[in-house]
Amino acid sequence: MGDNIGMPVERMNGSARAVLVVEDSENNAAMLEIAFLGIPGTAVLLTASAVEALRILDNRESHVRVIVTDLNMPCMDGYELIRRVRANRRLANLPIIVVSADTDPATPARIAALGVDAFFPKPFSPAQVRRKLEQLLDGSTQ
Repeated sequence: MGDNIGMPVERMNGSARAVLVVEDSENNAAMLEIAFLGIPGTAVLLTASAVEALRILDNRESHVRVIVTDLNMPCMDGYELIRRVRANRRLANLPIIVVSADTDPATPARIAALGVDAFFPKPFSPAQVRRKLEQLLDGSTQ
């Protein structure tokens, strides 16, 4: 995976709107990265781990504006990541998009109760996820 996590935050353009993609599937992460890289003024940070995502979010210099996460990951799942983000006063209002293969019929209601902004079941359309991401970055809730 073209893991940008190793990129020092200082090297990111200070005006860049960072999108944190938390996805353990290299193929899905690559599809999302390609779709998002075309958004002007946006930097894409990739990680395969919710634990690493929390470390990135704890860095006040990361400029993360939106989180795009899977639900089913090893060590810590996306549900726990979302709960921890929502419980953190500084991060609580970050928009979150979920892209998941979870087929449990209760999943959409479960993540909605956690305050997720959008849900895309896998297989997903990178173009649709990108459109929603652009709306969230621009402050629109359409």
